[in-house]
Amino acid sequence: MTWSLLARDPQTGELGVAVATRFFAVGAVCPRVEGGVGAVATQALVNPLYAPDGLARLRAGEAPEQALQALIAADAGRDHRQLHILAADGRMARHTGAACLPWCGGVAAADVSVAGNMLAGPCVVEATLEAFLAHAGQPMALRLISALEAGEAAGGDRRGKQSAALQVASRDPWPDLDIRTDDHPDPLAELRRLHAVAQRRYVHLRRFLPGRDHPGVFDRAVIDAAIAAATRA
Repeated sequence: MTWSLLARDPQTGELGVAVATRFFAVGAVCPRVEGGVGAVATQALVNPLYAPDGLARLRAGEAPEQALQALIAADAGRDHRQLHILAADGRMARHTGAACLPWCGGVAAADVSVAGNMLAGPCVVEATLEAFLAHAGQPMALRLISALEAGEAAGGDRRGKQSAALQVASRDPWPDLDIRTDDHPDPLAELRRLHAVAQRRYVHLRRFLPGRDHPGVFDRAVIDAAIAAATRA
């Protein structure tokens, strides 16, 4: 009922995941990303445990294929699941269960994986991949949104559209950007609008929050001055 893409920037190490569907609040159950670890999307008849458990396995040093096989082996509903995993080093793995509804499947290239089910056809994932690759050089979040827009233009979810979500991470266990639209007549347009809103203040504030390798900045005058300078630029 969904299509998603996982991506990695080999230059910066940035990781991203984006998803669109005719389903309420897909961002609550499908996408997860962790800086320095990997990205996961779980879809079709969703098993929400795949994302946290898959990231935990990557964090422990398992390869994506090993992690994926362990997850589906323990799941009696594996034939109804779709899952793909991208590790921080670019390795990936993908599973589409035999009972997933057509069209279902996926495509991949270096540092990017696209998978979907109940789609208008294979052209959806192909267009998504092509658009992501064509927008090289843009910020990760914009590449992800542009890719989903291309997939939607190619037919998208054959039932229609309702929600979308996007997460991008670099160094920390939580995303640098995590935006979603849960119920909207044009969820990708709304996702693009939210991305623009985030540029006004949030993305500048985010870099002052604590991380694994630094305590953050807590002088409000310093933070406000930096945000003001960034928004004037």
